[in-house]
Amino acid sequence: MTETKPDKPGFLSRLFGRQAEPSTDAAPLPEVPLANAAEELVAVPPTVASASPDLAPYQKLPEELAGADLQPVENAAPEVAPAEPRGWWQRLTQGMRRTSSSLSESVTSLFTKRKLDAATLEDLEDALVQADLGVQTAMQITQAISSGRYNKEIAPEEVKAILASEVEKTLAPVALPLTLDRSKKPFVILMVGVNGAGKTTTIGKLAQKFRAQGLSVMLAAGDTFRAAAIEQLKVWGERVGAPVLAREQGSDAAGLAYDALQEAKANGSDVLLIDTAGRLQNKAGLMSELEKIVRVIKKFDAIAPHATLLVLDATVGQNAMSQVELFQKAAGVTGLVMTKLDGTARGGILVALAAKFGLPVHFIGVGEGVEDLEPFAARDFARAIAGLEETA
Repeated sequence: MTETKPDKPGFLSRLFGRQAEPSTDAAPLPEVPLANAAEELVAVPPTVASASPDLAPYQKLPEELAGADLQPVENAAPEVAPAEPRGWWQRLTQGMRRTSSSLSESVTSLFTKRKLDAATLEDLEDALVQADLGVQTAMQITQAISSGRYNKEIAPEEVKAILASEVEKTLAPVALPLTLDRSKKPFVILMVGVNGAGKTTTIGKLAQKFRAQGLSVMLAAGDTFRAAAIEQLKVWGERVGAPVLAREQGSDAAGLAYDALQEAKANGSDVLLIDTAGRLQNKAGLMSELEKIVRVIKKFDAIAPHATLLVLDATVGQNAMSQVELFQKAAGVTGLVMTKLDGTARGGILVALAAKFGLPVHFIGVGEGVEDLEPFAARDFARAIAGLEETA
């Protein structure tokens, strides 16, 4: 006998878990004549029609609301007061934070509940060298700390105070302002340095400072290797109100410098700032071109340039030592400008440079703004690098 299988449930049956069966109890649907079907479908029940809200109170015209007593929204965002401008000390300490934090952590870990013995002094000297303060300065600081304190406990704050004092002693002789001899007109400043050090930006910032002092300034776009540098200097010129002498990319930089001297002399400019192409200090050919620029300038004025500023990027650390040595030989560097101290923990390299070369440090930069490039002050720098508070 063949077994009869039940029909397979349809989709709705499978969905609800049971097989749909026709209902025998459902009342038959009333027949609606086709002529009245539309009317039956669109008729609105009386209960729905009476439920419509009274919109009259919400239909006031804008002029009717003009005199209304409107209350402020409780959760409205409060007014944000403009940030107070930061002084130079705040910008300096913020910019030097990476260097000072590195040193502070080393000092705190070394001198917290620990006697001052030979091993501690050796560890401190290593930390100072790693911060790029230089071997000579590191030895000087450790000797000052150990004097009269050997085999005794010393507080980290006392170590920081001695550190700041010794750094200040090294930096004080080189913290010299850039003095413009007004009898030399124009006063010629030649800007040199490697690629990316910030020469062009520094020129713009210096030009703005000179203009603020009431001096007439002219700029020479001597970085003829980079079209971007030429355009950047033109922008600075427009911003500070200084004429810019520029030529097309690839022009002879020495010839441009000579033309700029002639024009600045004719215009009666107080200051002439000459940009130069960024060049690696170990490329003899490029350094020879810089020497040529200096020779051409001296043909116009035997004592010019009156100042040759080497712009150094603090992030390069010990590489700055060779930059100073070779640029001084090629261009007769008379002073230093150190930029980007806010981007490194190697700010101590400025101390090592001062100890070895003794060149004046005129300006330091801790940011991109014009106000972030300021004359160098030994005491402020020393206290900032040691992580100490500002003195009265």
